[in-house]
Formats: sequence, structure tokens, C-alpha cells
Amino acid sequence: MTLPDFFAQHPVFTREALVRHLTESSGKTPRPGTVSALLRYHQSTGRILAVRRGLYASVPPGAKAETAPVDAYLLGAVGCPGGVLGYHTALELHGLAHSTFEVVQILVSRPQRGWTFRGVDLHPIQPRAALGGSALALVVEYLDRLGFDVPVTSTARTLVDVLDRPDLTGGWEEIWRSLEGIRLLDTDAVLTYLERLGNATTSALVGYFLEQHRETLFVNESTLNAIESLRPKSRHYLNRAEGGQLAARWNLIVPGAVWDRRWEELR
Repeated sequence: MTLPDFFAQHPVFTREALVRHLTESSGKTPRPGTVSALLRYHQSTGRILAVRRGLYASVPPGAKAETAPVDAYLLGAVGCPGGVLGYHTALELHGLAHSTFEVVQILVSRPQRGWTFRGVDLHPIQPRAALGGSALALVVEYLDRLGFDVPVTSTARTLVDVLDRPDLTGGWEEIWRSLEGIRLLDTDAVLTYLERLGNATTSALVGYFLEQHRETLFVNESTLNAIESLRPKSRHYLNRAEGGQLAARWNLIVPGAVWDRRWEELR
């Protein structure tokens, strides 16, 4: 594969990926100075553009570097090697998000600095510690993005994750309206993931949501019973400051905005 072919097949790439390509093509590892010179040259010709240190985007022939489209989801996936796109970003990729955010959220194993590119915030997030070393492999699937298989949390895991961290997903209205777009849900995967997560309040909220949508999501009573066994032993607030009403089955005090679906009053 020639270098132009590499650029054509890699809309977003890292310096390390380019080094691997050059090594495979020539049979020997290039010197760091040679790699740097190649990158500087192709940036000067407008064939590639630097996104951040070590991360680049290819510019299609005939396009200008400053205006060439760059896929933000690929930036997140490639820019955080080993990471998994999750939370609201996963809702977007599954076609569920009620709104589109100018943020790409990437689950990563270790703390990483985020960055901003063309007004989009690339935001690495560490998963819950309870998930342990398998956090980036649990209930993950791959979606095609410009010819690349991009790791994304599945619909089942995404449902749990956004209810577990509503602060990352735009609030209750955005979460409810987005999740109500689900038409097919692996409830066994939801249950297994809840057991691994081990958060009683999150389990209760997931149970509350699934009970509300049991007909559209084909949730059977045995699944609800299994989730009920994971609920808090005593009453828990979703948000103590907001108060709310008690969902007795789930030992969960649900904020009035969610209980009454107040956003519907604004339609």
C-alpha cells in the first residue's frame, strides 16, 4: 500500500499507525525524524491535517485542509486507542438520541485529557470502578464508521449507563425521550450488566424505566423480578434535593419531573 493509499483508507490515523504502515511497506522501522519529516511535508501540501499531537486526519483530494470534513466519532475512537464510545455518543450512533451534542464521549481505562476540535469536545471518561478490568469489553459491539469498526457500548449497556450517569446525558428529558426510541432490547444483557455494575439505585431506576415500557420493549415479569432483587433495601432518592414520589416496588423516590413526565406539558 502506497502512502496516498494509506491516507485514502485512513480518514483519521495516529502517528503509530503510520509507523506500522511504513514498517510493513519497507520491512524496517523508519527513524523518528523520517516520520516527522513525512508528516510535516504532507501537512504543508494540505494532504493531511494535525488534530492534536500524534493524531491526524486525511484530506480528500480537491478539499482544503481547513474545511475538509473530519468525522468526530472516528476522532474519539482513534484518538483514544482501546477506548469505547459510550453514554450520549452511543445513543447518537445507535440512532436513539433525541438531541445531538457537540461532545464525543469515550470510555477509557486510565485518566486522559480531553481536547476540542472544531467546536466538538472529545471527552474521555473512566467507567465505574466496580466493572473492573473488563469494563471496556462488557456488552460492547462494533459499528461501521467510514470503513472502520468502531467500538460502541451496546443498546442494552447504553440504557443502563445513561441511567447510571444522567449528568453525562443531558438530563431526564433527553434520557427518557432517547431511550423511548429503543425498539429491540436484550433484557438478559441488561440484567447481567446490572449485576456486574452492582449499583442498587441504578438497578431500581432501570427497573422503573423497564416497567413503564414493558409492552413496547417486551419485558417479562421474570426480568422485572430479577431486577427487583437488585434494588436498594431501603428507600433511595434519585436526587434528594429534588425530592419526588415513591415507586414502592423499586424503593426509589423518583423526581417529579420524571414521575409526571413534565416535559410533555411543553409540547
